[in-house]
Formats: sequence, structure tokens, C-alpha cells
Amino acid sequence: MANQPPGVERASVYSGSRTRGVAPTTGAEGGHVAGNPGPNRREWQAFPLLRFSLRLPPTSHPTHPSFPVPGAPRHPHAPMPPPVLRLLAAAPPLARRGERAGARQGGSGRARVRLRARAAAAAGEAAPTPSRTQMIMEKISSGQEVGGAGGAYSYDALKRLDNIWSSICDPRVDSNVPQVVTRVQGPFPDSDLDAGSDIFDVIVCGGTLGIFVATALSSKGLRVGIIERNIIKGREQEWNISRKELMEIVEIGILSEAELEQIISSEFNPNRCGFEGRGEIWVDNILNLGVSPAKLVEIMKERFISFGGAIFEGKSLSSIYVYDDLAVLKHSDGDSLSCRLVIDAMGNFSPIVRQIRSGRKPDGMCLVVGACARGFEKNATGDVIFSSSSVNRAGNSGVHLFWEAFPAGSGPSDRTTYMFTYVDPKFGGPKLEELLEVFWNLMPAYQDVVLENLDIRRVIFGIFPTYRNSPLPAAFDRILQVGDASGVQSPVSFGGFGSLTRHLGRLSNGICEAIQGGFLDSHSLQLLNPYMPNLSSSWLFQLAMSVRPHVNVSPTFINELLFANFQSMQKLGDPVLRPFLQDVIQFGPLVKTLGLVVLTQPQILPSIFKQVELGVILDWSGHFLMLGYYTFLSTFIDPVTRSWVESLPPRDKYQWRRYLEAWRYGAGGIHEIIMNALTITVAIVLMVMALISMMITTLLDMINTVMITSMMLVVFMAMVPVMFMAMMM
Repeated sequence: MANQPPGVERASVYSGSRTRGVAPTTGAEGGHVAGNPGPNRREWQAFPLLRFSLRLPPTSHPTHPSFPVPGAPRHPHAPMPPPVLRLLAAAPPLARRGERAGARQGGSGRARVRLRARAAAAAGEAAPTPSRTQMIMEKISSGQEVGGAGGAYSYDALKRLDNIWSSICDPRVDSNVPQVVTRVQGPFPDSDLDAGSDIFDVIVCGGTLGIFVATALSSKGLRVGIIERNIIKGREQEWNISRKELMEIVEIGILSEAELEQIISSEFNPNRCGFEGRGEIWVDNILNLGVSPAKLVEIMKERFISFGGAIFEGKSLSSIYVYDDLAVLKHSDGDSLSCRLVIDAMGNFSPIVRQIRSGRKPDGMCLVVGACARGFEKNATGDVIFSSSSVNRAGNSGVHLFWEAFPAGSGPSDRTTYMFTYVDPKFGGPKLEELLEVFWNLMPAYQDVVLENLDIRRVIFGIFPTYRNSPLPAAFDRILQVGDASGVQSPVSFGGFGSLTRHLGRLSNGICEAIQGGFLDSHSLQLLNPYMPNLSSSWLFQLAMSVRPHVNVSPTFINELLFANFQSMQKLGDPVLRPFLQDVIQFGPLVKTLGLVVLTQPQILPSIFKQVELGVILDWSGHFLMLGYYTFLSTFIDPVTRSWVESLPPRDKYQWRRYLEAWRYGAGGIHEIIMNALTITVAIVLMVMALISMMITTLLDMINTVMITSMMLVVFMAMVPVMFMAMMM
């Protein structure tokens, strides 16, 4: 070291870090070939087979011109590497044996990161700095991916989903929509049937949630098969649900109460509805159960097989040919199956749904990210919803962030935290990876933890498109959508397990009756996915909870609006609050809530009209009136017509039973319906007030704001007696 110039240390070319050690041996052309590299030496990524070091000043780093970066122009005063190093620099680096094997098999996260860095170095490029999300996800074993929303946890799966989301935001119309379903006139030729081939009553496409429908139909004696491109297996991440919704599966008869207790991995009370900076409300028995999808789906799978069901795993649907008497499903491997009815349970991105909608973009999107982590000391309660106080930035977009958090059943300190937001695809939105970066920044303050002290078990992400014209009516003979594919879930929820349990009994009875009676034309199948005004009226809530560009409302508007509504529902009691928290909209509770909000928070109405626009409110008003009409039919007409319906011929009976179900479910009748004459009167008054308020709001640019406020107050004060009567119902 005596001949070493002052201030010069041994440097690792890979990292730029300096380590003191044995003096290097001088090589040809002023290069330096390493002697004993010492315990802290690293290899330069462009020369993995050689270890060497250079004499560099302390300020040197990998972007300094004295570094012989492959492909970059050499600094005039930089030492020239030996010829053998120059030859190696011209060729791509060789991977170690383990890394080559890892690349062939998908490799570990760290191996993939190293390979990307070495490839970038060989090409003369600076390796991109990985995001915090990538670094976290690459360290986690992603496990086996399964079907259904939230069934994939890897970083590669995240990037794939981000690409799908980017294509949805693309304003260009997707004209290249594959035609999966083809209608063929006439009966299926008997000569085309393979000898001994089965003709199923029902084939269910998509097994993760489809297994529930398939098992319910098998229990009624139908011959049912399932095709699934992966394996039918529930995800590791729990589903959160209320016991009442879970009991729907027990009442159908495909799950026993003892088995129900086996699949519950966590139970907790109370749960919070929080609004940052405003207040919080605590509720019991709402989304307070954590259910293991892996256990539940496995039980359903065994039950389905015991009923005589057939499972075809690893089969991808290629095409469907619908004849007058059969539907024939072709698989990508050339195999085929025949059935009387095809049930599409392939979720939000079903190729059949894409064909029906002709590639139309969704009207709304719920973006969800989150994580299940270990290390939470406070883990006895959950959050049904927690609203941020103001608009946040994610990527280049403004978003209002909502949170959910629940104890997980995998350990006493394990907790699942979700962060989600609603966006309009035509305005674009942040990528999921950008949302996750926000999640890592904000989650510690929300959960009162230190991120570095948590053991991240899984990273969760998903996108949930919603359409105004939902549920999706059947477009083809012999094909019916169920679950997320049908759009039967609420626009403000993400994940369709809860909505599936609510409709499973109705659907299984109706499908069985349709098959037994041969009512498999598209018109008859449309009655199984009817118009439901309670779902359509939910659209206003998603729009009100999303940030819309160029709308002049306060950044705190969404949080204030939600708090005003929840505060009103709390005052009105459980019959009003509980259905809403379970994504069920009913006419009576909605009228009461709107009445109390108008009475106590009249100043918020102009911002509502700005946020959701006049045309949307007029459209919503029609659904609101239909919600009242369906409630009236379900409450007063259904009881007096049911006995008459049972006396009708089979086809008429099938149709009228579906009408009665549509009235009940369209009115949110899975909970007790609150309906009386005073409720209807108040609803009509509210509609008139809404129209008057909208007319006043449109004059904002022409009349002084003080005058408008005074006019609105006069209207509201005139309605105080009616509003008071509504509160007393």
C-alpha cells in the first residue's frame, strides 16, 4: 500500500463502494487484475467470470467516465482494460448455473432482478431502479396462481394487470373482439357426436365461483360439468363476509353448519366506519368473518364430485357453437363438450361478455391494492370503510382513497389492509403499481405501524369494471352469465362472493326450472338476470365517490358527503344503516337518509350536482322512482298474486316467478323492506326538491351565489315539516 497514491482506495466497480484490502497487482495497459479480493468484494456485472478492481479516486461511481462500461465511449484518460476483458465486455454475461435454471423455470425474485441488471449492463444501459413495490414483491414467494379475482400475487401478474388497465383507458375503440360464440341454425347433427360422449345439462365455464352454482345445480339432480383453465382452488387471501350472507349457502343445502364453522378462520367485532378528521361509527356483525377460500372451495369441489359432477381442469375455452338443441364447447386443445346450457362464470373479463359488449369500455372502475402482513399489535377490530380526508395524488391522477382492514386468520398479529379508489376510465387513472407506492407511504400512518417492522406475506391487487346496464341480460340462446360476469354485484363493491351468495338460491332454482321446462331461449334466460333498480341506483354513489377532473368542488367534498350520509343513517338506526353496509339499496332507508341529509346539510347539494352532473341525476331519478315502484309491487302485489301464479301453465309460471323475484331482489328485499304511504309521499317531495335544486344550480354562472343560497334555503325551510315526518316513520 506504500506505493498507492494518497486518497485512493480499492473500489468495487459493481457498487461504487470502497473496501480496504490487499494491494492490487498491476496488469497490462494500466489495468488492474485483482489479487485477494477480500470478504467484501463484489463482481462487476459485465464480467461475472472475473474478479478485478481498479484504482479509483474516492468520488468515483458507476456513472463516472473512468468506469469501462460496455458500449459506452471510453474517457480519454481512463485506463484501458486488458484484451481479455475487452473481449468479455463485447459479449453478454454468462449466468451462473443456478441462475440459468432459474430463468428457465421462472426463477426466484432475486435471480430475476440480477438477470435484468446484467442484461442491462451488457447492453450498455443503466439498470432501471426497481420500485419499492417490485422489491417487496420479488422477496415474497408468490405461490401458485389460482383463478378468480385476487388469485395472483406475483410482480409479473401485477404488470400484466396494469397492461390490461392501460388498454381499458386507451380512448381508441377495441374493434378486434374475438367472436367466441357462434349461433348455428338447426339441430346439432347426430353424426358429429362422438360415440359414448356425454351430453351435460349444464357446463359451467370458470370454476372458482362457478363451483358454487355447479354444486347447487348438481344437488337438484342435474348433470353438470365444469371447465377451468387452471385448477379449481381457492386463493390464500381470505374473503370477508357477514354470517347472514354465508348462511345463504347453508340454506341452499350445499354446506352444513359444521362445515361453515370449519371455514371461518377469523371473527371479530366491532368494525369501524371512519372519516378522517370528521368522526367514526362502530357497527357489529358487518363483514366480521374471515373465510378461507381454499377450504371452502375444496369442500364445494368434493361435494360437487359426490353429486356426480365432472371437472375438466387445465382446459381453456376456445369457442361455443349454439344449435337449436345443444351448445358445443370447443377447447384450445381440440376437445369438445356438449350441453343444454352454458353458464359463464368467467368473471369480469369473460371473453363471452367481451363479445356481448362489443369491446365497450366500462363506465366505472374500482382499483384495489393492499397487503396481508404480520406484526400488528392492535388487531382486534376491523374497518368496513375509512375515507381519507382529501384528494390524493397517485401517478398523474387525483384520487380519493378509501381503506378497509381486517384481522387475518393466519396469525394473531396478521392483518389484511386494502386501499381502493373509484375512477372513470375515460379520464384515465393511476396504475396499480403507482397506487401501491402510495399504499406503502400512507398505510403505516393509517394503521399506526412502522412498515419496516411488518412481515409482508402477500401483496393484493385487482381491478373491477362496472357497467351501468347491469345485470347483463342474456344475449344468446343457451348461454347465461352469473356472478361477476353478469354484473350483479354492487358498483361500489369489489369482489362478487357476497353478491353470489345473495343470489345463489334464486339462480339455482330458476336455472333448474328453465332446464326442466326447456326455457333456454335468450328471452327466457334474460328473466334470470333482470333489471334491478336497486343496483342501477347505486351508480350515483360510485360517481359521487370518484374524483372527476375539471369539476370545481372542494377536495374534502367526498369525505364530507360520506360522513353526512353515514351520520344520518346512524341516527335512523340499524334498519337503515345495515342494508347499505352490505351493498343493498332499499327505497325506504334511502328516502329517509336523503331526507335527513337535505334537512341537516342543505349546503352540500350544489356540490353534489356539480360532481355528478345534471344528466346523471336525471337518469338516476328514473331508477329511484323504479326502486319505489318495485318496492310497492314486492310489498303489496306479490302476496296477492303468488297463489294465482302457481296455477299457471309451466312457461307462464316460469315467467311470473321470475317477475316476482325481480320485484323482490330489485327492491333489495333480501332484507326486510320498509314501505308505507308516508315514505312514498316523502319520496315524491324529494324528487320535486331535487329538480328545483338542479334548476337553481344551473344558474350559478348567471346569478349571485348569495341569492341562490337564499332561494334554496327558502325551499328547504318550506319542506321542514315533511322532512320531520319522514324522520319519525
